Amino acid sequence: MLNKFIKRGHRKSSKTDSDLGYVPPGIRNSGSVSNSNVVNHASRGAPVVATANSGGATIGTIPPSGTFENLPMLKDVPVTERQNLFLRKSQICCFQFDMSDTLKMVREKEIKRQALVELVDFVQSGSGKITESNQEEMVRMISVNIFRCLPPASRENTGSENLDPEEDEPYLEPAWPHLQLVYELLLRYVVSSNTDTKVAKRYIDHSFVVKLLDLFDSEDPREREYLKTILHRVYGKFMVHRPFIRKAINNIFYRFIYETARHSGIGELLEILGSIINGFALPMKEEHKLFLVRAIIPLHKPKPIALYHQQLSYCIIQFVEKDYKLADTVIRGLLKYWPVTNCQKEVLFLGELEEVLEATQAAEFQRCMVPLFRQIARCLNSSHFQVAERTLFLWNNDHIVSLIAQNRSVILPIIFEALEKNIQSHWNQAVHGLTVNVRKMFLEMDVQLFEECQRQYAEEEAKAREREERRELTWQRLDAAAARGG
Repeated sequence: MLNKFIKRGHRKSSKTDSDLGYVPPGIRNSGSVSNSNVVNHASRGAPVVATANSGGATIGTIPPSGTFENLPMLKDVPVTERQNLFLRKSQICCFQFDMSDTLKMVREKEIKRQALVELVDFVQSGSGKITESNQEEMVRMISVNIFRCLPPASRENTGSENLDPEEDEPYLEPAWPHLQLVYELLLRYVVSSNTDTKVAKRYIDHSFVVKLLDLFDSEDPREREYLKTILHRVYGKFMVHRPFIRKAINNIFYRFIYETARHSGIGELLEILGSIINGFALPMKEEHKLFLVRAIIPLHKPKPIALYHQQLSYCIIQFVEKDYKLADTVIRGLLKYWPVTNCQKEVLFLGELEEVLEATQAAEFQRCMVPLFRQIARCLNSSHFQVAERTLFLWNNDHIVSLIAQNRSVILPIIFEALEKNIQSHWNQAVHGLTVNVRKMFLEMDVQLFEECQRQYAEEEAKAREREERRELTWQRLDAAAARGG
């Protein structure tokens, strides 16, 4: 919406150089040109400026000629001229167009597309090493094209918080035919064996990485998929950026958890983290454990967890498998954020809990089993049959049953009442049948313990009935007294 107002505010000019996107150097920073819709790359020389015009083109840098011309193909010119031609094609690709209007500037759009295809092929083929100045110009061109203000999310400012993002049609970027090629060029540049990290890190710097991370909020799944692959490759190739990337992702998670609760790319960021965690050296550093406690576990709190739960669960399991002592921390974290009224979220938690318990050793299990099985007892008695059923499925896991059997003297007294209540009064037949099976399993584990729990339960039930009778009798006396007084 803001971009629309900005564009309406510009005066329509005559079809001069500016109609092709050319902006004379003298007015690059003047007040008549808006640069609010482009993210500037701080490490480059002059600021990147985008301007809209009546021809439907925008520009972020100035090609020498200021016009579009059909340049020869890179493969058709002598090797000595290729670097200069590469530079000119990079400068032409700095022009941006209104891709939502397919009838405007068709020739110029096709020239840019062909130039991008050639640049991708040149970098991918490795037929020649790109000069440092051309690398800088290429990264600047990439920045001009991909770093932009994202449109408002389709579910923002609707006045409703109950929209399901999974059911919404994703927003597809109109400029994707060009953007895809720009992302492909960046990916090929990063993964190329000809790319010297000592040189490339001058252009793929912290400022570039931060803006790349900002783009993960794009609603277009195609763009997020490219961003995921590129950032993963950057993390692998530029070791100097690794701590910074982890910290930047950490900050995105903090903002999502505690401020906005809205971000399109949490799943993709967690996918990248899954690979990063898998590569952590042992013994695990304290900073990585803090990252788990402060950023990963709290991701269970936001409402839209279903959108990224699969990736989140994978990261959690990676931590536990790397360091089994973290199982207690993870399970207590799950209990801290356990949903109270959201049954679908509870089913997700129970599935994740089973995976964590499968990787949990006896010592860690014993540290958290009391609060854990108090929560499991509440889930057993859930009136939502999927929650109760998913809880009972825990007893289908041999490792979990083994842990329970070793600690049955503590666990059975905690959940015995919940099992009996299900058998007596749960409305769902499947839940009733599964409960009977679990009860039978405990009986076969330890008859003496089972009978003791049964005796205690009967005593508690008798006491509860007695309290209820006394309460009823007291109310009857009060009613009678009130009737006499009336």
